[in-house]
Amino acid sequence: MSKHHILALYNNFEEAEAAVAELRASTIKGFNFDDLIMKSPIEHPEVESVLGERPINVQWFTLFGALGGGLTAFLLIAGAQGNFFAQSKGGKPIIPIPPDFVLTYEMFILGGVYITVLGFLICAGLPARRSKLYSATVSEDQVGLLVQVDQSAVATIKSIFTKHQALEIQEEAGK
Repeated sequence: MSKHHILALYNNFEEAEAAVAELRASTIKGFNFDDLIMKSPIEHPEVESVLGERPINVQWFTLFGALGGGLTAFLLIAGAQGNFFAQSKGGKPIIPIPPDFVLTYEMFILGGVYITVLGFLICAGLPARRSKLYSATVSEDQVGLLVQVDQSAVATIKSIFTKHQALEIQEEAGK
């Protein structure tokens, strides 16, 4: 079924909060609460309590990037040193562990940083096309609620937004 995007604009956060609370409590077929996005020009500390906890996956990118960077660095350094086993080392080990840890540590940090930035871009959905429902007033002084619903739920969602005094409701048919 095709998805529709609906953007409702509100003058104040309290009305948007009431609309979100009603959407959370409702069981509308064709609407998933996780598809709701709230846009605001200023920070609202109570947004997390209104929308609920959302998963944060960037820390997993950091963990695997750091482990991958450190492991790769150690294997490359040890492999390069192991190729010179025929040279006389004067009683020193072929692969000296303590000096290798310095470069391994550096690559541990570098791998973590690079993969964290990549993970942030992936988790944020960037680069992405801007929705046609973007309104410049959301950047100035209004709160926007953007939902993605099936065709069967469009009328119900619009009535909830209208009930909570939405200033403007925009709709875009999906693909």
